[in-house]
Amino acid sequence: MDENLSVGIMASASQLSVNGALISIPQASISPTNGGREGSRGILHRDFLDLLHMACSVKIEVRECSDAMMDCIVPQLQPDVVQIWIQRLQMPSPIEPACYEMLSDEERERAARYLVEKPQNDFILTRGRLRCLLASYLGTGAREVLLRQAEHGKPHLDRGFDLRFNVSHTDGLALLAFVRTREVGVDVEKIKAAPDARRLAERFFSVRERGFLKDLSGDDLHAAFFRCWTRKEAYVKARGEGLSLPLHQFDVSVAENESHALLATRPDESEAYRWILRDLPGIPGYAAALAVANTLSE
Repeated sequence: MDENLSVGIMASASQLSVNGALISIPQASISPTNGGREGSRGILHRDFLDLLHMACSVKIEVRECSDAMMDCIVPQLQPDVVQIWIQRLQMPSPIEPACYEMLSDEERERAARYLVEKPQNDFILTRGRLRCLLASYLGTGAREVLLRQAEHGKPHLDRGFDLRFNVSHTDGLALLAFVRTREVGVDVEKIKAAPDARRLAERFFSVRERGFLKDLSGDDLHAAFFRCWTRKEAYVKARGEGLSLPLHQFDVSVAENESHALLATRPDESEAYRWILRDLPGIPGYAAALAVANTLSE
């Protein structure tokens, strides 16, 4: 994708701007809202969304980190590529001492506050691998990487770097996502029995999402619940607004292998067109999702 590609929805929702050129949206491509979209005025028809995401898509490259060594040789990262790194979290880990050496003093203090060994091990491995990869992308030392937190807690590099990243970890696995000049969010959860899935859905999911789940049970319900959860988390993390972004104000699909799972956003319906939200398949036993901005950030 051209690194200067920009996408915008006109106020009339009848034209789309791509790289400054206006494309008319056929009226048949605009569907009225109903059934759980909670007041949103309309969304683009699925076929048109397919075309839009094909035009604005980014490439996703998935790599697995070595469980035995800390060498982080990263390929060149282009603006239209998101690179995902998988780090297995195991105990004991042969790379934990090297990971610990990469941590800042503040991170070592955080690690020391863990009272249980497994969460402490996971934190050290994930944070150490993050520093290793960031250092390789930036061409600097791991302990020289300065990490900051935005207003709502999203970590980022100092101003002056165009590299964006996001991290998620769960039982046995961490995902680390890297992209240039685009906001990004990633989330992963181990799929397991979730007896409180319906209660959590009532609290955190939109009306439309709860409708998707209502006829499911057993393993199908649990898998769909974690697909929905990771997609919502990835989008919230990409936006970087934390809990200030109400979870019921946007809808995601719960279907398997979705390449564009963000179905609707409220009150600004055009926000849904500004993001790619999709599954990260091929990780057996886990649900994982990636959200990345369609357009370049400043």
